[in-house]
Amino acid sequence: MPITAEEFETARPHLLSAAHRMLGSAHDAQDAVQTAWLRAMTARTSQPIENPSAWLTTVTARVCFDELRARRRRNEAPLLADAIPATELDADEAVLRTEDVSRALMVLLSQLTPPQRVAYVLHDLFSVPFDRIAHVLGGTVPSAKKHASRARQRLHNTQHASERNSQPDQQIVEAFLTAAQTGDTRRMIQLLAPDSVRDADAVLLPGGAHTAVVGAADIAAETVHFRDRIQAACRLTLNNKPVYLIAPGGHPLATIEISTASQKITRITLRSARTGDRFAAALPSKTS
Repeated sequence: MPITAEEFETARPHLLSAAHRMLGSAHDAQDAVQTAWLRAMTARTSQPIENPSAWLTTVTARVCFDELRARRRRNEAPLLADAIPATELDADEAVLRTEDVSRALMVLLSQLTPPQRVAYVLHDLFSVPFDRIAHVLGGTVPSAKKHASRARQRLHNTQHASERNSQPDQQIVEAFLTAAQTGDTRRMIQLLAPDSVRDADAVLLPGGAHTAVVGAADIAAETVHFRDRIQAACRLTLNNKPVYLIAPGGHPLATIEISTASQKITRITLRSARTGDRFAAALPSKTS
């Protein structure tokens, strides 16, 4: 007996969540789940399906895996935020906020190979057993386990303690970003060195804005206007350096690199994200 429409609608939220993690796009997730439903309606089976949700998850995962492989064959790099239509970006951002999805995880997942991403998402995020994952990937259980293990290794930072010593004062940075998100200019000024510098790529600024701003008061006053962007930032590393990545909907837009000295912020550097950027998980802070 085929899957009923009621069974599909019951499973749909779960399917959309899994497909979004695998594809990184709410729009693509909708398409994948709809394709899975079309396949379910045309599936020929004489036996009742005991677990419709599990069956649909497997079919949806296979659709997502095929899409990820097609992207790889086309040599498509993960899209940066400024290359995604605003409506799709808003939809992706809504998923992150509604389902409390890790922004940093979505960025890092996009850097995995298709089998690594599917195996990790299905097993580590949705507790799908490896025998079903092996069926999705068209391989063996040991192979599926290896893909998930390699994904975990790539998702966790392995930097050495000596590299952690060059981190800025994380408590000062976090306090500044919290103040920036709430528009607390007084607190920002307290945390900035009097002669601090904000340096930025011109493309990230409104027309006519200065690429460099000097002075705590001026930097704080400007930062208030970028509250929405800062609220979409997550902590990662880039080229072994700690950065905050502005990633609306989980798609890279710009990096924020913050330097500190004597418990004050001395420089804030904003750079546009680039297609070749390879991010890694944030290093543990020096105080942890």
